[in-house]
Order: sequence, then structure tokens, then C-alpha cells
Amino acid sequence: MRGINEPQGLMFHCFSLDSRVPQDHPLRTVKEHTDAILNDLSEVFERMYSTTGRPSVPPERLLKAQLLIALFSIRSDRLFCEMLDYNILYRWFLDMNLEEESWDASTFTKNRDRLLEHDVARQFFEAVVKVAKAKQLLSDEHFTVDGTLIEAWASMKSFRPKDEDPSNRPRTDDDRSNPSVDFHGEKRCNETHRSTTDPEALLMKKGKGKEAKLCFGAHALMENRNGILVDFIVTPATGNSERTAVPIMLDRQKRKGLRPRTIGADKGYDTRDFIKELRDRKITPHVAMNALRRGGSAIDGRTSRHEGYTISQRLRKKVEEIFGWMKVVGGFRRTRFKGVRRTELQGLFVGAAYNLVRISRLLTLQTATP
Repeated sequence: MRGINEPQGLMFHCFSLDSRVPQDHPLRTVKEHTDAILNDLSEVFERMYSTTGRPSVPPERLLKAQLLIALFSIRSDRLFCEMLDYNILYRWFLDMNLEEESWDASTFTKNRDRLLEHDVARQFFEAVVKVAKAKQLLSDEHFTVDGTLIEAWASMKSFRPKDEDPSNRPRTDDDRSNPSVDFHGEKRCNETHRSTTDPEALLMKKGKGKEAKLCFGAHALMENRNGILVDFIVTPATGNSERTAVPIMLDRQKRKGLRPRTIGADKGYDTRDFIKELRDRKITPHVAMNALRRGGSAIDGRTSRHEGYTISQRLRKKVEEIFGWMKVVGGFRRTRFKGVRRTELQGLFVGAAYNLVRISRLLTLQTATP
């Protein structure tokens, strides 16, 4: 029997948003862990806001909204606020009812300074890592480090000489908002030029034959057993930023009582200074050998002859899966913010979203295994 389309809508709707979300939906596990973490951060939120004035959008909702933006590849805060008006799944995740209105996109902007001041993103990310540790999903011996480039929110047109007077900037056409710029024959480098849009962004290229772009360096520390992202940091994109970021992450983990036995890495980390740094920390460097480096590889048979070295070299490739997820799904291929701190803020939320998805999948596999 053919159904009849009824254009007249109902005046009242009586149903629970929870009933519309399947019981086996992966977002249920993510929500469970996220709510527990945000409850523990309640005292931090109390210090962030004044005791007088109009009530703000709950910070718990703003943080969970950042997770949704990463999990569902939403390209902007403004688009998310638009989608929140009609997406039941998002409202269920944020504990909103159907009658509540979505907030304005500027709410994210105004609260971002609060998040930076109180280092909330870092605390949230580390709390997610603690969840993985409590679920016995983390190893405490074997890890991998790697770095990648994140494109800056700045055009190459903004990369101008440092001593240039903006009022006398040459123009090649009459378009004042987006003029054409001819860089032919001009040598540009970070020592003589900087971006007028984002001065912290530096000109860098991934490798030989690749084009140089304005970008930041993103660095990850991953545990090898389950591929959990343990630490994440954003730095200016310099030629040695990958190697200088590792001691910062290792010092942070040492304060938490974590002392890795091995660190895996690609051949970009095969320098004598970096290998010495790891050995001084009593860490075995499972770094890929770069035989083409001047003076030869810093790794010799004392390390490479062991089976553990071969295992680390195989498992270290998992870190590329993290960067791939963060860029393709999490929208972190190019930052939407200016400066190192704000870019790291976004990266920590995307990294936390990755870990929550990873934890959810691992726990599901454990439950399904007889």
C-alpha cells in the first residue's frame, strides 16, 4: 500500500534524542569518555569565567563542539553553528534539546583566548591519554616520533620583504583587495622576508623537488603497540625543528613518570647530535639509517642487528596514519588560525579526537574478541 505524504507537520513532538542514536553508534563511547573528562575539568572552567554577568555558552559544549568539527570534517566554526540547528546527532552529543537555539560563531573566537590562557586544550588532550592508559591500551616502553608540515593561513602574496614600506608596495593591476603579484627573479627567504598575514609562519618545503610553502611544524610522539598519540606539539617550521621538538616532548613525559626504552624515527632524525641526545637519556635510538648522509649514519650494528630495531622500523609507519587522519578527516592539513599557539590549540583538539576514535575502536575489538 502506498504511503501518503502529509505536508502538515505535527504541533508537538514527544521523543528522546537518545532514542534516535543507535546503541552501537561509535559516538556513544566517545561521548562517555568526553563527559567524564570534562566533569574532571570543571574546576578549571570555574576559574575561566567571572562570577557575575550573563551566563555564557557552557564551556563543555564548546569543547565537545571542537571534537565534532574534527570528527565530521566540518570546515569552519560558522558552518558548524549552522548545522547545529538541524542535526539531531550533534544536539544529542552536546546535551542540547530541540528547542535550544544554536550559538553564534563568534562565541568560539571570544572563548579561544580563555582556552589558551588556561591551557585547556593541553589538559583535555592529556586527560584523553590517561583514559587510554587506564584502559591498558598504552605501552610504556616503545615509542615513535615524527613530524609534518601544516600549511599556514597565509598567502604567498603576503610573504614580503621585512624592510618594505606597505604604502609603497608595487602593484601590477588595479585590484586593491587581491592584486596580482609578480615574484619572477626575486629571491625570497625567511631571513629577508616574512608574511604580513602571519609573521610566525615560515617558508619551508617537505623535500627536494617540492614547492616551498608558508607553514608550521607539527610533531607527534606515538606509542607503538596501539598507535595512540601520546604527545603533540607545534613549532615554527625550521630545518631542525623535528629534532629539537623531541626533547621537549620527552621532558614532558618524564615529568609524568614515563621513560621510554626505545624511540623509532625516520632517517631525517639520523644525526649524531640527536642520537647522542637519546643515548644520554638511556633511550635506544631505533632511527632509520641514512647511508647517504655526509660522514655516514649515526646508527651502527650495535643497534640495527637486533630484532627490536626491525620491529620498531615496521611499527613507526603507524604515525603516518595519525597525520593522515588529522589532515584528511580532522581538517588539519591547513590551519584555520594564525600563530603557533592557536595552531597548536587546534591540533590538540584534532589529536584528542583521533585518540578518542582509536580508543573506541580498540575497546570494541576487545569486547568482540572471545
